[in-house]
Amino acid sequence: MALTREQMAQRVARELKDGYYVNLGIGIPTLVANYVPADMDVMLQSENGLLGMGEFPTEAQLDADMINAGKQTVTARRGASIFNSAESFAMIRGGHVDLTVLGAFEVDVEGNIASWMIPGKLVKGMGGAMDLVAGADNIIVTMTHASKDGESKLLSRCSLPLTGAGCIRKVLTDLAYLEIENGAFILRETAPGVSVEEIIEKTAGKLIVADDVKEMTF
Repeated sequence: MALTREQMAQRVARELKDGYYVNLGIGIPTLVANYVPADMDVMLQSENGLLGMGEFPTEAQLDADMINAGKQTVTARRGASIFNSAESFAMIRGGHVDLTVLGAFEVDVEGNIASWMIPGKLVKGMGGAMDLVAGADNIIVTMTHASKDGESKLLSRCSLPLTGAGCIRKVLTDLAYLEIENGAFILRETAPGVSVEEIIEKTAGKLIVADDVKEMTF
């Protein structure tokens, strides 16, 4: 059974480490904020100028002026800092973000990512993604394995305009966790109840099944 958006966020949260500065992209990545372990000190960064983003607010906590890069209302944790977007991007471009979590339309076996434009469709645009993929060494892409039409998003070569080239090494989909090495997707984990055969069928790019594939637990 495919992972829910919340389960995908939970799985990504396992990649967090104490002391990390983490940028969460728009969409599923923002949900990771709700699954940071209570005993872990992680600072979440939003490129609009917030370092120390907290969980999504309850109705009582709601502050319409406290938003993330996707214009969703958020909270600020104790010790948070608010600054202008130029300083925020200086932090990103300077390589000071330990982990970046992004959504995508496509990823390919060379680690290329397309996440900002679909010709003929109205999409919000590049945003900070180009800076994030250029300024971070540790990036996780999280997205559905296939489109609503059943077309694979894990390709031999991205068909859409690229956000970044050769920068992606880890991909979490609703079906699997994969790493990109030597021109191939390496299957490391399967979603509960999802067969290796289904993942092979829905992966258009070269796929290598690791000898020690595990099933995710929640």
